[in-house]
Amino acid sequence: MLTKSTLPVLNEKVVEYAVRAGLATNCTISKDSKNDRKNYFYPDTPRAYQISQFDKPLCENGYIEIETSNGKKKIGITRIHIEDDAGKLEHDDLAGGALIDLNRAGVPLIEIVSEPDFRSIEEVNAYLRKLKSILEYVEVSDCKMEEGSFRADINTSIRPIGSEKLGTRTEMKNMSSFRSIARALEYEIGRQVDIIDNGGVISQETIRWDEVSGKTFSMRDKEDAQDYRYFPEPDLAAIKLSDEYIENIKNNLPDKCPICGTSSNRINQEMRCPVCGYLYNKTKDELTDYQQKRRLLPDYCPICHSPKEKINSNFECTICGYNLIKKTKTLNINSNQSTSTQ
Repeated sequence: MLTKSTLPVLNEKVVEYAVRAGLATNCTISKDSKNDRKNYFYPDTPRAYQISQFDKPLCENGYIEIETSNGKKKIGITRIHIEDDAGKLEHDDLAGGALIDLNRAGVPLIEIVSEPDFRSIEEVNAYLRKLKSILEYVEVSDCKMEEGSFRADINTSIRPIGSEKLGTRTEMKNMSSFRSIARALEYEIGRQVDIIDNGGVISQETIRWDEVSGKTFSMRDKEDAQDYRYFPEPDLAAIKLSDEYIENIKNNLPDKCPICGTSSNRINQEMRCPVCGYLYNKTKDELTDYQQKRRLLPDYCPICHSPKEKINSNFECTICGYNLIKKTKTLNINSNQSTSTQ
């Protein structure tokens, strides 16, 4: 929590986590970085500035590959930078006011900024889910959205078909539910289309999504970078990373399947072990539970007596289809797997 008259201290762990996230998302890691002051006043930032990074972020120029109904696509990562968190505004529409919670103010976080490569709500959803899985797997965050440890700021703009120029954007802050993000985007895209079709102009602003009414509401004008009057943070030294530091983090990233030990150097693209089928999208608790169930499996399939190694990540025998957890068997008809069970 922010305390009056105290000076900031760089959190070593947030630097490590940013580098971890950068390596896992194919970014270039900067060995010469710094913090900057981002100057603005808002009730959740009573000191009137935020410690962030402007022109020298820790990570740049990465990407994540997603898969949708239209196939695979790369979503660019512009940058990953570190900053301290602001407070939290709790809006009370009935009373017509807002409460301010400053308990998380000053807590370090990493912000991952993507390129404007999304062309559908499906792509946004696929990207966020893939990013969440990666961050959980490399142990950067538990990504508990209900607790605010994985949030998204959603920028929305539209453009005429065939045009390369993006329209004026709006930004929805601190979205913490995949369902809410999809609903909010659907509404906001429709709202902007209606304004343009009726000859109006989109205002560059920060907006708030209201889950109850299913609408967005304006909060404040959205500033550009020059409006924040960035300058180097005078109370923090520059961040200098050695090759050995970066290499050590890289070497300590999870690089083997926790089930069968197969190299997992394809986690950014496949998120699945090519040998046992294990999906790298489990939290620590889920992985512990999974490993416990795996240890309790018998040495042989009770139906066809195949060895334990033939049991896949879904606890199904790959020879006879028997599921050792559900105690059901998948039927095979004309060599095509059926959803029927017995």
